[in-house]
Amino acid sequence: MIHEDITEFAAILPAHGTVLGLDLGTKTIGVAASDTLRNVASPIETIKRRKFGLDAARLLELATARSATGLVLGLPRNMDGTEGPRAQSTRAFARNLSALTDLPIAFWDERLSTVAAERALLEADTSRKRRAEVIDHVAASYILQGALDRLRHLRSGP
Repeated sequence: MIHEDITEFAAILPAHGTVLGLDLGTKTIGVAASDTLRNVASPIETIKRRKFGLDAARLLELATARSATGLVLGLPRNMDGTEGPRAQSTRAFARNLSALTDLPIAFWDERLSTVAAERALLEADTSRKRRAEVIDHVAASYILQGALDRLRHLRSGP
């Protein structure tokens, strides 16, 4: 099931368990995972995109291996908040993926996540070649960390 609102997503998640974060690009999918207490997001893998079925199979394999309880997809909105073709593509991917799994899926605004990831990698003096290799799953961890912070805030109540 797909949840537009992170509050709905939070309401159906079990109290503990790993959540995966995804940064869907046209050529790659960055994947990050939370710890079971959902405090910290860590980059884990970049999947080279091929066909939807193969990409989905790898994502679900990772979800199963980490006993994931949910998925957060970065939604690439324009800076003015509107949605363009990339956001529509992400929504289509989520619809197709939701047909293959019972895991709840939520969207998280990913504006500037790649910029933040790039800045962090530059500050860490990461080589250009290495940055190209890891940028997508580092961006996925920024997306997931934002969602985890919001989930933690929702759990703590008003």
